[in-house]
Amino acid sequence: MHGAQAYLKQYRSTGLEGSVIDASPHKLIGLLLSGARERIALALAAMSEGRIAAKGEAISRACAIIDSLRGSLDHGAGGDVAASLDALYDYATRRLVEGNAANDPGAFSEVDGLLADVQAAWAAIPPELQQKAG
Repeated sequence: MHGAQAYLKQYRSTGLEGSVIDASPHKLIGLLLSGARERIALALAAMSEGRIAAKGEAISRACAIIDSLRGSLDHGAGGDVAASLDALYDYATRRLVEGNAANDPGAFSEVDGLLADVQAAWAAIPPELQQKAG
């Protein structure tokens, strides 16, 4: 069974790596948003199970992903949209840190909802505009 788990983990890692290698810039942002939301879900699960270290690790990774999203913003081309996303990502990171310190699942859920809205808007960008959006 241990061998099967190792192969499954390797397969998943390879599959994700393949998705990243072949992804357009637009798709990469979508993957980052998904990744941040997955880490928040892991943190919520760890919190409910009392696994404090796992919760902290998941939130740390979610914050790192959000920081990557923030760093990818093009303020010159993005104008007000980039500025708004920058403020939203800053707020999201602060809420995750506060929620982690206070064991507040509401903070995690709030940020997940904000990222879900961004993810939905990002996914709604028409294909002909995705090259510019990425």
